[in-house]
Amino acid sequence: MNFTEALEYMKKAAERGSVLGLERITELLRIMGDPQDRVKTVHISGTNGKGSFGAMLTSVLKSAGYIVGGFSSPAITKITDSFRIGGEEISEQEFADLIGDIAPLCESMDEKPTEFEVLTAAAFELFVRRGCDIAVVECGMGGDLDSTNVIKAPLLSVITNVQKDHSAFLGDTIGEIASHKAGIIKQGRPVYFGGDSEEAYEIIADAAKKAGAELFIPDYSRFSWTDECCTTEGTDITYMGERLHIPLLGTYQPENAVNVLSCIGILRKNGLDIPDSAVREGLANVKWHGRFEVLSREPLIIYDGAHNPDGIRCAADSIRRYFGGSKVALLIGVMADKEYGLYADMLGELAETAFAVTPDNPRSLDSAVLAEALTERGLPSTAFTDLVQGVAAARDYAAAHGIPLIALGSLYMYRQVTEALDSI
Repeated sequence: MNFTEALEYMKKAAERGSVLGLERITELLRIMGDPQDRVKTVHISGTNGKGSFGAMLTSVLKSAGYIVGGFSSPAITKITDSFRIGGEEISEQEFADLIGDIAPLCESMDEKPTEFEVLTAAAFELFVRRGCDIAVVECGMGGDLDSTNVIKAPLLSVITNVQKDHSAFLGDTIGEIASHKAGIIKQGRPVYFGGDSEEAYEIIADAAKKAGAELFIPDYSRFSWTDECCTTEGTDITYMGERLHIPLLGTYQPENAVNVLSCIGILRKNGLDIPDSAVREGLANVKWHGRFEVLSREPLIIYDGAHNPDGIRCAADSIRRYFGGSKVALLIGVMADKEYGLYADMLGELAETAFAVTPDNPRSLDSAVLAEALTERGLPSTAFTDLVQGVAAARDYAAAHGIPLIALGSLYMYRQVTEALDSI
């Protein structure tokens, strides 16, 4: 199977939709010889921060000499971007080889696996084939019924935080969502919760107690940072008296770093050899896309995948932190199931204008509907049917007015925006 054929098969699998439950993935992995049981794993759930957390932890473990596999979603650039070894995405041919081997097994099943289930199975198989010492695996959504939740005894289960998102699947309250995410807690295996919701903590603590799983939370007394530590050049955090540099932006990155450093301590207690030098080097060299990432300096263009209420709040905090009282221009494209009016409510006072576009995704909100909703809420907005034209117009506006351009919304739009910027 070549890459084009692999993509065609994944398109076929996508037509099966999103079906909750672990029956299909469990059967598929059994047919494959249960590769998920043959690699040590850190399993990550949480509303926000999973990607940055995983990238930082992977970089530190790589610097410590481990062969580290990674699986995350959604893919930010192309489908191979969900699969990483040592922080680097796999090749198109390796992806095609994986799908080529797995597809016949899927077709032999009475109930065929969904797209994400096939991708999950491919990830576990990849880790075995590459001889990974450890894998860092993100849940796609929720936890208990997510197809990654087939890991029987993770080295560590991590719940970065609990906020409202995917309400149609996970529920309308923090408590309901926390119950789903707590589903990744396994019998007798440590779990870490990095969020600040008391309601979520109580539910996670109760689930941990029932599973005999030791629960850890951050000890903020060991950490410190100030507003001056967050600039468009990166983030600095002081841990146990030592200053550490992280080249990732966003006011949320210090908290992500706290979670990573806390979990490194837990992993050390569980037998991993992670020297202090590896922590410094790993954090200093981490790379991750789409999280308040600088795409251009002239004019300054930043991409942030803020797509839920907490993400938009964090984007607003970051804009205030980095640019003070200066206003920005916004480029926004979202999925139709998101609370898109919040972009105007939470960012309107920070922006001069917005450029609305439609990401290339069947779930996308039409740019005209988005622009109308934003304008009605007090944020002057212009709709573009052609995304490249919208990016060009937004870029030109930012350059002409000498202000930053912040691209926001779905991570599904990241590749299109970067390609559009390259083309203009």
